[in-house]
Amino acid sequence: DFVLATWNQFNQDIFNATLIIDSRSSSTAQQVAEAKFLRAFAMFWVMDLYGQVPFRTPDEGPEIDPVVYSRAEAFDLVEKDLTEALAALSVVGPSSGTNRASKASANYLLAKLYLNKHIYLGTGSADAADMTKVIQHVDAIKADGFNLQGGYFNIFTPDVDTETIFYAKTGVGNRMWNGLHYKQGVPDNEGGGWNGWTTLAEFYDKFEGDANINIPGSGQEERRGFVPTDGSHLGIGYGFLIGQQYDASGVAMTDRPGNPLVYTRELPGLVGNNERTGIRTIKYHPENGSFTEHEIVFRYADAHLMKAEAIQRGGTASVTALSLVNELRTLRQAAPLSSVSEQSLLDERGRELYIEFWRRNDLVRFGKFTEAWGLKAASEDFRNVFPIPATALLSNPNLVQNPGY
Repeated sequence: DFVLATWNQFNQDIFNATLIIDSRSSSTAQQVAEAKFLRAFAMFWVMDLYGQVPFRTPDEGPEIDPVVYSRAEAFDLVEKDLTEALAALSVVGPSSGTNRASKASANYLLAKLYLNKHIYLGTGSADAADMTKVIQHVDAIKADGFNLQGGYFNIFTPDVDTETIFYAKTGVGNRMWNGLHYKQGVPDNEGGGWNGWTTLAEFYDKFEGDANINIPGSGQEERRGFVPTDGSHLGIGYGFLIGQQYDASGVAMTDRPGNPLVYTRELPGLVGNNERTGIRTIKYHPENGSFTEHEIVFRYADAHLMKAEAIQRGGTASVTALSLVNELRTLRQAAPLSSVSEQSLLDERGRELYIEFWRRNDLVRFGKFTEAWGLKAASEDFRNVFPIPATALLSNPNLVQNPGY
């Protein structure tokens, strides 16, 4: 259902944006620029997730089957839309106005596009000239006033910060994604939370701190968060919730049978768990309204790490990948690294950007998506893209199912 819903939503967004771009519309130059950015955004995701993009012009009615662009053809269209949008969009620095398209958001998506170009075109390795473009677009974002910000979890609130390049107001109606974070019992939620998803201990262990607890003073780096023991923050932790949990009065909580509610590192499998197994995660905190008013889509720390990766892949810059990574780590109260590799860059992106939509994209780019891990066997490379939904294949004969499905 999610594969189909995602396909339908992004393709609908492409068509709606195309109607605004249509020269026969009464759209202003600013509206056209914003629509080109939004069309590029939606097309980027269809290209990335599914590997082919259907496209219909405003003149074509439902009786016309949309043409289907390959990844390479879609790449050119996304690049063209973003380049044209960039020239016309306004400069918007850190402010409450970053929920609209801006030069910074166009620069961000262009940087992301060039960083993944060798994946989309199937050339095998990154081209140094493309990596230099990534660096230039990230530098342009910084020139508009964006920068790294300390106080990691303060970034994920409705308040203005220097990192949020583009955000969405999701609203309480988006129950699935609200549920991702608003999953704990809080004082005004008498029904309790639904207890949430868990992460794996092997990912939790990539953060500095005590392996078995995550309370203030246990030596954890800032991004790992903490579990409050004094009733503060509604009794709900930030980041990774492991060990004994406490309520809003600072009283140790129990599970339904009356045992101490201690979230454990162990996760037996996809079945056979109970309410205590597994490390829970939370980033947009109920204390701050979850993320109904401020769901980050593009963030400067991501761009910062994209620049580091682009340098590591051959791009030209006046700084090193190591200095950029350590700048971020120092800000997050983590020990500096002595060197960087592909694996350490991927790990750093995981630590900084967990639960921010980019992990699959990163794993594909680093050649890790199909590898085996604790609860999953290795899979074939065709699974780097999703299948085309069956209903889409039936409605458009120009679409062909991706190989392997």
